[in-house]
Amino acid sequence: MTTLLLDGGPVAPDAPVGRTGGVPLGPAGMLWPTCGACAGPLQFLAQIVLDAGVLALFMCAHRPGGCEQWSPSAGGNLALLLPAGALVPVPVPRGADPEALGLGAVRAAVPSADAPQGRAVLGSLGGEPDWLQDDETPDCPACARPMGFVAGLREGPDPVTAMNFGSGQAYAHVCGGCGAATLLWQC
Repeated sequence: MTTLLLDGGPVAPDAPVGRTGGVPLGPAGMLWPTCGACAGPLQFLAQIVLDAGVLALFMCAHRPGGCEQWSPSAGGNLALLLPAGALVPVPVPRGADPEALGLGAVRAAVPSADAPQGRAVLGSLGGEPDWLQDDETPDCPACARPMGFVAGLREGPDPVTAMNFGSGQAYAHVCGGCGAATLLWQC
């Protein structure tokens, strides 16, 4: 079943809810993730609360188009499935601009049943991916089986703080058996 993910409005930066922007919540001691291609700090896009944990999504914004953010395995993006509970704000790397790394705004991303009517669609939870191009379901890097689709993301309603997928969509997948997660996008 597919559930729309809607913009629920501003939310506290440390709220343990699905959201876009701000800083990610992670286990105590978690370091801010870096790009596997250019080694710069990744931009935090969103966290999505799932039954299996909290999915934190990141993408490189240092060299748009140069770090292959559209690939699930080239290093320009990252998806982490974190355990739920006892999550704290992850410290921004020294010298980094928190506004640039966290989209500059914190917005709740809530299932359509929980959001006021008339809110912008940020994506979807569950169901099947609505591929803009060909099916690119990734294989799990650990067990090599196809990963399960968990969420699709759109860029968002505010051009200043929106996630940048080249006017496309992002697709998050998780391997239920291994707990591995991936993010890719198409435009």
